[in-house]
Amino acid sequence: MAWWRQRTERGVAPWVRTRLRTAPGAAAAFAVLVLVTAFLAAALPRALDAYETKGLRQEIAGAPPAATSVELSAPQPGLEIAQSTREKAVRPPALAAVRRAALARLPAPLRADTTESAYGVRTSKSLVGLNRWLPVIDAPPRFTLAAQSELAAHSTVRGGRLPTAAGEVTADTRKVEAAVTEATARTLRLRVGSVIDVDGFGGAPLVVRITGIVEPRHPQGGYWSADPVLRTPGVAADPSLPPQFYWQAGLLLAPGAAPVLLGSQGQPELYWRFAPATERLTAQDVPGLVSRIASLEGGPELLRMREVAGGTAVVATDLETVVGSYTTTRAAITPVVAVGAFGIGAVAVVVLVMAGGLVAVRRAAELALLRARGGSLRGIAGRLLAETAVVAVPAAAAGLLLAVLTVDEARLLPAVLGASAVALLACAVLPVRAAVAHRRPRAHAERDDLAHARPGRRRTVAELTVLVLAVGSVVALRRRGASSAGDLLVSAAPVLVGLIAALVLVRLYPLPLRWAARPAARGRGVVGFLSLARAGRSSTVGVALPLLALLLALTTAAFGGSVLAGVSDARDRAALLATGADARIAGPGEVTPLPAGVAGAVGKVAGVRAVTAVRIERTAELSSGGAGAKEGLTLIGVEPALYARLARQTGLGAFPADVLKPKGTKGAGTGDVLNAVASPGLAERLGRAPRRITSLAGDITVRIAAVRSRTPAAPGADFLLVDAAGLTHSDPTTLLATGAAVDAPALRTAVRGAGKGLTVTLRGEERAALSDAPLQAGAERIYTTAALAGAGYAVLALLLSLLQSAPERAALLARLRTMGLTPRQSRRLLSLDALPQALLAASGGMLAGWATIRLLAPGIDLERLALATAAGRVPVVGASLRTDVWSLLLPAAGTVLLAWAVAVAQAWWAGRRTSITELRTGGMR
Repeated sequence: MAWWRQRTERGVAPWVRTRLRTAPGAAAAFAVLVLVTAFLAAALPRALDAYETKGLRQEIAGAPPAATSVELSAPQPGLEIAQSTREKAVRPPALAAVRRAALARLPAPLRADTTESAYGVRTSKSLVGLNRWLPVIDAPPRFTLAAQSELAAHSTVRGGRLPTAAGEVTADTRKVEAAVTEATARTLRLRVGSVIDVDGFGGAPLVVRITGIVEPRHPQGGYWSADPVLRTPGVAADPSLPPQFYWQAGLLLAPGAAPVLLGSQGQPELYWRFAPATERLTAQDVPGLVSRIASLEGGPELLRMREVAGGTAVVATDLETVVGSYTTTRAAITPVVAVGAFGIGAVAVVVLVMAGGLVAVRRAAELALLRARGGSLRGIAGRLLAETAVVAVPAAAAGLLLAVLTVDEARLLPAVLGASAVALLACAVLPVRAAVAHRRPRAHAERDDLAHARPGRRRTVAELTVLVLAVGSVVALRRRGASSAGDLLVSAAPVLVGLIAALVLVRLYPLPLRWAARPAARGRGVVGFLSLARAGRSSTVGVALPLLALLLALTTAAFGGSVLAGVSDARDRAALLATGADARIAGPGEVTPLPAGVAGAVGKVAGVRAVTAVRIERTAELSSGGAGAKEGLTLIGVEPALYARLARQTGLGAFPADVLKPKGTKGAGTGDVLNAVASPGLAERLGRAPRRITSLAGDITVRIAAVRSRTPAAPGADFLLVDAAGLTHSDPTTLLATGAAVDAPALRTAVRGAGKGLTVTLRGEERAALSDAPLQAGAERIYTTAALAGAGYAVLALLLSLLQSAPERAALLARLRTMGLTPRQSRRLLSLDALPQALLAASGGMLAGWATIRLLAPGIDLERLALATAAGRVPVVGASLRTDVWSLLLPAAGTVLLAWAVAVAQAWWAGRRTSITELRTGGMR
């Protein structure tokens, strides 16, 4: 211990500790930069995992249980088996034993939600109810009989009691008890004590006595909705011609009464239904889940199930279809997200390199002195690596921890790799930059004036290579689109375009400096000449890296902002096409006339600016001649002036109101010919000659006067728009209301007070519903983050560029002040000194962003990203990438303003210090 203390006291202070104490502010700023970058690098893959996992779970949870449930079924035991054995096989103990064994054999990652799963015996073919008092449509009602497990746990008794199996029920029993749901009892006029005679049980019908009426506790869960007929009766049709319609409902027997179904002609079957549990599913489980489902339906896993359920058991589910829909949507969204993620990653790399380069430039004299005194490259690089790692590694670890705490339910490995890559880059930049700059000892730094620099052959070859890659990536993206997230060349297209722009601007930058320096040298003022001379003496590396960072950041921000703008436009358009206005009020199916006071009540609601009443006839028919064939169409009767104004305001097929005014032409003795506005498809069918239309509103003759692809009353259908005054029955069936901020609760209250059964559809609610899906919402958040991070890195790149030359500018300003430079001239000098590079970056960033969007727009389809799974139910005219002016202008203008503000601030600060102090601490040439 004494020896150690002696060595410590005699030794030199450690290098790392000395350097950190010398520049604590720079070390802290570098740590913050690494922390933020590591957080983004770790949070991005975790965010991808999180929203993809959430999207998978919601896709399965939102699908009908009939599609997602995994059902293991087997036919009734064979007739060659003893009757007692057959009956024993369908009793609850035997079925429960098979259920336990089947649950254990479900292959991972497929797991069952036992609370919504069920098992039992049912008739796969419905049986006819013989009672005359049962409601009849075209044929007597039919019933599905099911002895399903755990009825008491999934229902609340609203009348009577649950059914029981009196004694030991066998296949020959002809009297059993059953329960029905409230919906079944209401539709089929059943009550406690009702007796139903069910046909299909040999010589005598089965007598079913209703002992209880139950209410499902979770009607949308798998227990009730996997076989919806047990919960809610429906109308079915037999295959005869013409078809005969009848009610189909379910009767819930006691589980112990299952043997009675063996004596029926309803093809009884045993079933074990498993609702999928989604709380443990992740996006990475999708390939395995699809594979296991396929194996269950016709592979080794099916053989394992047959070991417990019988050799003829089958497994059926549509879960693979639901997962396939999710996979299709994810595959369409992920490549678009990859483009934005690649861009922000490239910007972060350049800014980290700039930060290391700033330190290397600041310490160039120190490192040159060490090298001149015999320091080896390995020794210097090792010391620089140690002092950088002390700051960067803990900062990257903190960024990783923050990402893990912020984003949960995601894999850890990709986040660790992202943060580790940031730490490795942050640690390596300074040593590598120093080793390259000080390969050999030198007495003084060599000048690298930008205005006199001549690019070498290697640089030319490298630039041409990048140009070829950029052209190839843009062509590939335009031809096949962003179809694969793993296609790095396509994902890097915006970055490569920005890189090409930076290389071109660096080559062109000296030209305007040379042209402007000559007249400035002959002028009387000194400020302009000095600013241009200093800009021309900037090093090539000192201009290229900041310019590259700014261009990439501005391009990424413009691309991300344009994606968000395109998504927002598509959702606004889809919501408008779903409603036709800001609010839509109609009766069921838009077929019955509205009550008289509805329009007045709606017009008084706060926020409603105008109300347009229309009559919509979706069952109108066009006589096609011949054997009396009819073609269906949608006929819309409107008040021309009001409706024309609505169409103009919404931008859906605007037309002059005069188009619909009658001309008084007679149509074959059938009355006046009405002018009409038609959709393109219908106009092609009708032609220009008068045509006869038959509808509930009256028979009319129309002539096409104008063609429009959309109209507010029926945005997604072939329509025929006429003046309602020409209809025999013109009572409106739909109201279209417009207003900037419609009070939704007040509107619904007014509609309820004016009539019953009316529906209110709001454009704002439709708009919100389109962005609720986790996949789309998560991808949109990532693009928002990319746009904001791109703007932030642009600011940081500019600050690093200005800080790199700040000491030299301060020393120059101090020298000029001793020569008589006024404070006003000092501010002008520094402002003009900072503006050339800022203006170049801003103009180049706007140009590169605009070119990137125009070049890549044909290959970027935003429809899946914008419209979620609801895109199939609303008519949409594409969702393409478009240029967002604000995303181009705001970051570029902010770059110029920030550069000017920093220059003014530095001039003000330098004016507060004495020239002697600045010259002492400067010493720069």
